[in-house]
Amino acid sequence: VYEWQGNAEVGKGKMTITESKPYERIAIRLEFFEPFASVADTAFLFRPSGENTEVTWQMNGKNGFAEKAITLFMDMEGMIGKDFEKGLGQLSDLVKAMPAEGPEPAAAPVTQTP
Repeated sequence: VYEWQGNAEVGKGKMTITESKPYERIAIRLEFFEPFASVADTAFLFRPSGENTEVTWQMNGKNGFAEKAITLFMDMEGMIGKDFEKGLGQLSDLVKAMPAEGPEPAAAPVTQTP
């Protein structure tokens, strides 16, 4: 669990890791308390892509009437999308700065069909 309390732009909230499957996904429950209350389920999905790993960052939540009305006047994707791009860029930089040696990914289970 990670909690924060920042300025009016950042607000107050909490993130809780709800699922972690190495080399597959990390799921997080994201709760904002201030400046307005909301809850969203976020996830980082990892997929091998050649010698690289493709990372998808997704966020899902429910919007009530008030939240839907706000989206008529605010470009939420424009506001949040920049944060997603920045965060994924920082993650990429961090991974590139890591030593090449590291734990090998666990082998995927092999299933056979009769």
